[in-house]
Amino acid sequence: MTYLTSAEHKAQLEAFAKARGQSVGNVLREAAARYIDQPSDDEEAELAALVAEVNKAIPKMEAALDEMSRKMRDTHEEVDRMLREMGARK
Repeated sequence: MTYLTSAEHKAQLEAFAKARGQSVGNVLREAAARYIDQPSDDEEAELAALVAEVNKAIPKMEAALDEMSRKMRDTHEEVDRMLREMGARK
């Protein structure tokens, strides 16, 4: 494949590839693959909406975990109290 570029860009590309111990062809293949794999505008919008939903849900999840932790602590204290009353625990 042949493409047109300026002498300055060609020199920059060659220096970039050399600094990484790669061929110019490999750098171009990798750059093209990264470009092609980028999400579309629609995919970006869907991801942004998903992130917004997750960010909204996180406080609710944290609150639920805090409540669960409180209930477990209360239950542990109640069981401990009962065991002490029965003489099974000091």
